Amino acid sequence: MSHTSSRRASAFVVLLVLALAITPALAAAETRAGSTVTVGPGETVDGLEVAAATVVVHGTVNGNLDGAAANVRISDSGVVTGDVNVAAASLRIDGEVGGDVSAGVATFVLGDGARVGGAVDVGAADATFAGQVEGDVTVGADTILVADSAALGGELRYDGDLTQRSGATVAGDVVQDESIGGNQFGFSPVPTGAGAVYGFLANLVLGAILLIAFPGTTRAIARTVADQPVRAGAFGLLTLFAVPLVLVVFALTIVGLPVTVLGAFLFALVVWTAVVYGWYAVASWALGRVDVGNDWVALAVGLLANAILEFVPVLGPVVSFAVFLAGLGALALVLDDYRRNRRNARRGTTADAPTA
Repeated sequence: MSHTSSRRASAFVVLLVLALAITPALAAAETRAGSTVTVGPGETVDGLEVAAATVVVHGTVNGNLDGAAANVRISDSGVVTGDVNVAAASLRIDGEVGGDVSAGVATFVLGDGARVGGAVDVGAADATFAGQVEGDVTVGADTILVADSAALGGELRYDGDLTQRSGATVAGDVVQDESIGGNQFGFSPVPTGAGAVYGFLANLVLGAILLIAFPGTTRAIARTVADQPVRAGAFGLLTLFAVPLVLVVFALTIVGLPVTVLGAFLFALVVWTAVVYGWYAVASWALGRVDVGNDWVALAVGLLANAILEFVPVLGPVVSFAVFLAGLGALALVLDDYRRNRRNARRGTTADAPTA
């Protein structure tokens, strides 16, 4: 099996574990969301589920740390007594983790002085180990560095370009294994591991921007998908065909060519936005049925589901396309309602204005 295939499977495993960890445990652990989530020095929380741009642990998480974020850091004073299961752009551990670490990230760093009491399973673009790991380490990454200060208490099983410094200690065997993650799922995944992680993170960042900048519009789209899924899907399909057709008509005119180029770029952004809105809306509806009404958790769970379905042939693309159409149609309907309301408001203002 190629390096790419093993990383695809590794990314699938990481994303699946994260999705299973996040959803059923929402009621058992404290849930926090926002642009920045911080466990302060001296603070102790009983388990933590997070969806945020930045997560910093200076205090103690008495249990597991699960979630999705752009950046996750456990500082040198931070302690997680259980497991760490995260999807993030970067995960840096300078403190202590009592259990296992499972992460799908772009950059992973286990700092000098950090300690992990269990095993480490990481899919990343770049991974650095400079601290102590009591258990086995399984890592699939483009570049892997085991620094002089690293002390790995078990086996190091890897797939990627490994640099092991002379001062590093590895108690077990060092094994290059191109089948990391395996292909026991019975299908050949489509996206690469790094591509799946980067795609999830890019969607998460866009979703965070939409939630912060347009909270009302975002919730209106979720309500539209929940209340009128068929209508939203139909309008999505209509929009998907109508907009490119209009752009082609513009392209046939001399003055319309620049408009077509700009319009195509803007429509691509709209399509991306519709994907994020669609999965947020579906997750918001599903979580609402179990009395979980957190926008940030809905965003993270929805985008994790989207990332997982990328690895499922036939069914995955069909479901993803349906969710996209619902998101696109709901976006079009909400914007049309907004346009109508503004027009009616202007007419009302004009009608009420005194005559000269």
